[in-house]
Amino acid sequence: MRRTLPAPHLVAAGITAVVLAPLALPGYVLRYDMVFVPRQPLSWEMIAPADALPRAVPLDALVSLANLAVPGWLLQRICLVALVYLAALGAARLVPSGRSLTRAVASFGYAWTPFLAERLLLGQWALLFAYAAMPWLVLAVRDLRAGRPGALPRLVLAAAPAAVTPTGGLIALVTVAVLLPLNPRAPGEPPENLPGDPPEMPRSRSTAVALAAVAALNAPWIVTALTSAAGGSSDPEGVAQFAARAENWAGTWTTLAGTGGVWNAQTVPGSRTSVLAPLVTVVLLAGAAIGLRVLWQRWRGDAVRLFVLAGGGFVLAVAGATPAAGLLRWLVVHVPGAGLLRDGQKFLIPYALVLALGFALGAEWLAERLSRRFEPGAGRVLLVSAVLLPVVAMPDLAFGGLGALRPVPYPVDFDEVAARVDAAPGEVLSLPFEGYQRASWNRNVVIRDPSPRYLDAPVLMNDALRVGTVTVDGESPRAALAQRLLAAGRPAAELGVRWVLVRTGTSGAPLAGLRPVYRGQYLQLWENPAAPPAPRASSTARRAPALAAHLLYLAVVIFAAFALLRMRSRSWYGPRNHESGEEE
Repeated sequence: MRRTLPAPHLVAAGITAVVLAPLALPGYVLRYDMVFVPRQPLSWEMIAPADALPRAVPLDALVSLANLAVPGWLLQRICLVALVYLAALGAARLVPSGRSLTRAVASFGYAWTPFLAERLLLGQWALLFAYAAMPWLVLAVRDLRAGRPGALPRLVLAAAPAAVTPTGGLIALVTVAVLLPLNPRAPGEPPENLPGDPPEMPRSRSTAVALAAVAALNAPWIVTALTSAAGGSSDPEGVAQFAARAENWAGTWTTLAGTGGVWNAQTVPGSRTSVLAPLVTVVLLAGAAIGLRVLWQRWRGDAVRLFVLAGGGFVLAVAGATPAAGLLRWLVVHVPGAGLLRDGQKFLIPYALVLALGFALGAEWLAERLSRRFEPGAGRVLLVSAVLLPVVAMPDLAFGGLGALRPVPYPVDFDEVAARVDAAPGEVLSLPFEGYQRASWNRNVVIRDPSPRYLDAPVLMNDALRVGTVTVDGESPRAALAQRLLAAGRPAAELGVRWVLVRTGTSGAPLAGLRPVYRGQYLQLWENPAAPPAPRASSTARRAPALAAHLLYLAVVIFAAFALLRMRSRSWYGPRNHESGEEE
């Protein structure tokens, strides 16, 4: 049984502690898409959104289930700590080297990156679960190809956190398909199982089972998208707005080569705009160029497949900033679900892993030659320098982006509003009709409207996204109807909602025909007396398939966990001969 050196755990814990230090304070980190609430209710809108694309499927349902046992403030900390820690530890476990310093280089090279910093500051913690899962997924795939016991359930458990969002699930599925081809037998290798493969599970069959299991993990968002009233197409304007962007003088390609380039400039650490940032990228690429040759020598076919995966991800990342953007615009309009490709920088995850592994092995190769030419201490100095390079290049990731991830408490207004809505359930219209807003109680940080997660009722909110002066249309027909009605100055009561939630200070709210129920410092709640009390419900025809897909996700994860635990228990204790007391 493989043993993990304690050093990688200490390095991973140290990185996590430094990056997430502000989480020691009470409250919630609320920033862009990162919205946790004290108790997120489980509703059909979480499982089968009526008229919206399943961007948070099955994520919202899983968070609601976890909230039954864990309060929101603690759940947020568990999730954030897990994704940073597992990313750092996974890279250390995956890099083919026995040197602790080389593993530390891989940990920092993968967990202290512009990609992680920018997506964390953008609040896309769920996508970062795919980032954290990638090294573990690659490790499990290699173990499955080598016929090691327990590899298949570990592969499923590594893919499960990635599949909590459509993008992560798609990345996990493609990763397994590329790294674990249906005919994995190498030239000259006998067609029989490798040593350690169970006789009832040939390698080709285990590959098919792995692909089927990861596809099943993607079932919730696929089924929900197929049964949703929202159109499958997306606004082509989003291709330009979500395209990767340059962060410094070296341009978009160099920015992406350093794993940066997120579309939202407000979430980019200041150090990424430094004139020295491209030079650091050049150093990383030079070291990786040496290390990738070492990786190929040690992994051969597995390395080639990983390079293909990373290269494909980089092509998708850069496509929106090239003439290929025209093709992307056509795809997002005519191919259902192609809107996932608009924010192409997300697909840098495999590339970021290859870059970290290559740089770590390249640093080790150079350190060995320095040690031979001069003295052992010279090699260690180089490796320590390689460990510190990501931190020196981007020091403003420390302490939660220098305070950007500082927690805040929710105002009591949310609890007051939630209690009144619970007493008389009905659809809620959230005003101002903007999906992302700045709140004074949240230090004026942009946050996605938390009311859909805080209130146990369907909330009608705008799913369009404003990027600078450009608005990228959403996909919800009902939200589009509400936008047109409100823009025409019509009263909100015409939408037939039961409640209208208004942020205090909103001017020109269309409240004719409504009566005030609650007026707080930050929120106001108005009731529509003419509205029916029952919330708008999705049909059973839509609910059943979506629920079945979610249950399939849970069943696959539970079965894999049970299988792995059973294998571990056998390896720890083993069957015993009752007469001799010895293991058989």
